Amino acid sequence: MASHGFWSLGGENAGDNTGNQSPSTTRAWCQAAAQKLSGSGGIGSKLCALLNVGEAEKPTEPSAKEPETTAETCGCNKPCNCSKAAVGFSDLYSTDLLPALNGDTKTMTFLQEVVDILLAYIVESFDRETKVIDFHYPNELLQRNNWELSDEPETLDDILISCRATLKYAIKTAHPRYFNQLSTGLDMVGLAADWLTSTANTNMFTYEVAPVFVLLEYVTLKKMREIIGWQDGRGDGIFSPGGAISNMYAMLLARFKMFPEVKEKGMSSVPRLVAFTSEHSHFSIKKGAAALGIGTESVICIKVDESGKMIPADLERRILEAKQKDFVPFFVSATAGTTVYGAFDPLIPISDICKKYNVWMHVDGAWGGSLLMSRRHRWKLDGVDRANSVTWNPHKMMSVPLQCSALLVREEGLMQNCNQMHACYLFQQDKHYDLSYDTGDKALQCGRHVDIFKLWLMWRAKGTIGFESQIDMCLELSEYLYNKIKDREGYEMVFDGKPQHTNVCFWYLPPGMRSMEDKEEKKKRLHKVAPVIKARMMEYGTTMVSYQPQGDKVNFFRMVISNPAATFQDIDFLIEEIERLGQDL
Repeated sequence: MASHGFWSLGGENAGDNTGNQSPSTTRAWCQAAAQKLSGSGGIGSKLCALLNVGEAEKPTEPSAKEPETTAETCGCNKPCNCSKAAVGFSDLYSTDLLPALNGDTKTMTFLQEVVDILLAYIVESFDRETKVIDFHYPNELLQRNNWELSDEPETLDDILISCRATLKYAIKTAHPRYFNQLSTGLDMVGLAADWLTSTANTNMFTYEVAPVFVLLEYVTLKKMREIIGWQDGRGDGIFSPGGAISNMYAMLLARFKMFPEVKEKGMSSVPRLVAFTSEHSHFSIKKGAAALGIGTESVICIKVDESGKMIPADLERRILEAKQKDFVPFFVSATAGTTVYGAFDPLIPISDICKKYNVWMHVDGAWGGSLLMSRRHRWKLDGVDRANSVTWNPHKMMSVPLQCSALLVREEGLMQNCNQMHACYLFQQDKHYDLSYDTGDKALQCGRHVDIFKLWLMWRAKGTIGFESQIDMCLELSEYLYNKIKDREGYEMVFDGKPQHTNVCFWYLPPGMRSMEDKEEKKKRLHKVAPVIKARMMEYGTTMVSYQPQGDKVNFFRMVISNPAATFQDIDFLIEEIERLGQDL
């Protein structure tokens, strides 16, 4: 099958050696790019030159001498009419760029330089021969560069140096061997959408200042509600600054639904409210309770089973206990994809309990909600259509660039009634268009970033089936990892059974610990293994994977896969790297 994307540039001249060439060979790509883009302002050549950011971290290889270019030339390697040759940045400042008079040429040249830096970083990020991280301790990194702010402006040359330095020490979250967080990878269409969004530089509060973006949010939220299973996609929703804020929105709406007077009179006007969530739920549920004045002590944690799923019987027991104390149960947050175990709470029995006791049911699907896009895996969220609200973070399993989090609400108009303040300087009632598209008054924020365009454009580019394929592949990789290590010497699974999501939780026992008979001493030493191996991963820069304790369980690795660039070979590499870095512990 023909290759696509960056690496296809070298395919037609690869000859019989194509099968032996790694698509992660940056140098080969650059040579092909320089030829393909020879008439494009020297972008290909500039990519090769700029890839010296981090090049010292790789073994050097002899190469043909490149044509020399002086500081005065544009780097096109042939006669041209580029404006670059006439522009130097050592004596230019931001005030020389647009909107400065005659600043258009300087602006375009400066931005092209920035784009060149970004393109070089992108190519390098997908190269398995480069480091995931060039790690330095905080005090060391502070001393290596001058990060301080000054009263006097710096030249544009200094600004470009700062851009390069920032990316040099950044974590390559697009790297195929970066598994540290739930949000990984870098989608090219999503990146392009993010650039466009920043260029448009507008606010999401009214249709008059963001007409296209407001309409795209309307269309996309409706589509997401349809996928959840709400009839005709009816309801409401909003994109917020992350899953924690989406969860807090849900709690806010649940309180307002039960006690609308709280909006004006505050918590003193309502009885003692209590919320319920599992022991393995995200900390944002308690944070939301603290921020809303409900209090963390009013969040009751429900027991989970061995695999991390909420136990419905314990939920009902705790609701009855709260009612006996004259507390008012108002909110249950079930989790679809817990952060550590990747567990999916049983939504159908939970929804039955919520209906029985008239309690708002929220589903925190920040991590697992995207499985709704997969026909193979959406059964794990059976019952989600019964929820009053759902959090769904496309910036996780769907690899939409950060940030992109949606709260979906079943009842239309509730968000508006809960949050509106009728600011007459923004939300005038005598505008000449449909005021329902002025969405800002239903948000807690006034200024709201445009997060929708990244998701919408990626959806157009991939289609629903493209997202489905991407998600299915990540889950296939996680099952591959599980099958590789479940019976492998030196590994122990944290809980039995196949992973429910892409979370694979395990301990690695170095050779010197495997025959230890003193269980307490073994447990004490095992607690230190994952942190040491993780530190070594970062110092070598080869890969990154998270670890943590959970309850009475000592530190274990939590492997998560959401990076579309990852392959079976990267999973094999991870296993071998853990063993290499931990064999002497």
